[in-house]
Amino acid sequence: MAKEIKKVVLAYSGGLDTSIIIPWLKENYNNCEVIAVSGDVGQDSELDGLEEKALKTGASKLYIEHLTEEFITDYVFPTVQAGAIYENRYMLGTSFARPIIAKRIAEIALKEGADAICHGCTGKGNDQVRFELAIKAFAPDMQIIAPWRIWDIKSRDEEIDYAEAHNIPLRINRETNYSKDKNIWHLSHEGLDLENPANEPQYEKKGFLEMGVSPIDAPDKPTYITLHFEKGVPTAINGKNMGAVELVKTLNKLGGENGIGLADLVENRLVGMKSRGVYETPGGAILYHAHEVLETITLDKETARVKQYLAIKFADIVYNGQWYTPLREAMSAFVTETQKTVTGDVKLKLYKGNIINAGVTSPYTLYDEEVATFDEDNVYNQADSAGFINLFGLPVKVRAKLQQKRNNK
Repeated sequence: MAKEIKKVVLAYSGGLDTSIIIPWLKENYNNCEVIAVSGDVGQDSELDGLEEKALKTGASKLYIEHLTEEFITDYVFPTVQAGAIYENRYMLGTSFARPIIAKRIAEIALKEGADAICHGCTGKGNDQVRFELAIKAFAPDMQIIAPWRIWDIKSRDEEIDYAEAHNIPLRINRETNYSKDKNIWHLSHEGLDLENPANEPQYEKKGFLEMGVSPIDAPDKPTYITLHFEKGVPTAINGKNMGAVELVKTLNKLGGENGIGLADLVENRLVGMKSRGVYETPGGAILYHAHEVLETITLDKETARVKQYLAIKFADIVYNGQWYTPLREAMSAFVTETQKTVTGDVKLKLYKGNIINAGVTSPYTLYDEEVATFDEDNVYNQADSAGFINLFGLPVKVRAKLQQKRNNK
């Protein structure tokens, strides 16, 4: 039997779900103490007024943990280095933010002597898994409360009813009640008209996009940028060295202005259903693209192939909330080894939602112009290819000849 709940640590964003959870917890767990914890992973203005709101709705205190730099350097960049993109489109913006937030929440819960950790994830979503796997990794004996799995509220409309009845201020209304998640890396949109895949996202509608503009509204003149990488980690834009946070923010601005990084997809959730989401990842789209271009000249074919295979699995691991596992650590060790020569400069042209290659150089390049040239050279004997083709094609030839014999009987 679960022990009595006297103190709960709540993963708190100040959004619709967690805003009503504070009074709900106090109503349903004998007026227990609720300590709110918000992980700052670059959601900017969403943190404004958060402490006042948390205390006003019943929390005893609010921790705001500043995790943005650690998030980018220890979670985002390693995933970009792996080339991991879920189902070819989703750049994992929510997925790899959850483990770092949940880890800090677990640490605070242990420090505070809490009886339980609570989160506002729905029973249909992926985030419940991501939060709880991280909590199990750092506080394996901690009780977890997930209101969406046990309360009587059945919809976001009913949540708004509850909030209004309890005088909880909200930043949304029923007409613009998209389910959103924002951090320095991305912004996701789900719900309302987007639930029907037949509906086109309203990119040109004022207020829908927050991190950039529609490609239609982007400038008619392209923007050129040059990204520098050191061992697979981006370190400079247009010759200016930048820290991780400044670099991502700069790319978000450049990408957003040019309509870069919009993704509309129906994805396969971990819990078994398909869901439709629209994502804004302007800086991330540029980084993934540039890193991939640099690897085309710095990785040998076999390493690149194996890395491509593993990228699919790496993306699944991140999406499924399995960051704190031996397999993820082992795969990251492999990725780190492959990045030793991924140093150089990638020039790109940003134009109306497109990322166009404009040149790539590296001191570790494996591209030899003298070998690849169509002009005369002294290093490649074209006659050698005949023997190579004879050996490479031997299985095809043998099979065809044996098939002919069988057909002639």
